[in-house]
Amino acid sequence: MDNDLGLTDKNHACACATDSHAASQHAIHVERGAQMIREHYLVEGMTCSHCVASVTEEVSALTGVDSVSVELHAGGASRIMVVSSHPVPVDQVRDAVAEAGYVLVAV
Repeated sequence: MDNDLGLTDKNHACACATDSHAASQHAIHVERGAQMIREHYLVEGMTCSHCVASVTEEVSALTGVDSVSVELHAGGASRIMVVSSHPVPVDQVRDAVAEAGYVLVAV
């Protein structure tokens, strides 16, 4: 019986348990609207739902963050969107992503 839920790209090893991620710059897109700020970032190295959960948990814990959503691209740069009521300093987001074991990347 195959228990694969389709959450992991079988062509790429999961990076959850590794410590090596390429250091690089971050990419940010900020949308301001109706008292909410939506900041978009690219995160490299996420390959499965555990990776998504780790990043979501760390970024969600930042002061002012209302929600975090992740568009997973296994083996590539995944897009995360952070919704907040006030700007969240990029250094805090970078540190939270690093705490989860990943890095913000350049486009």
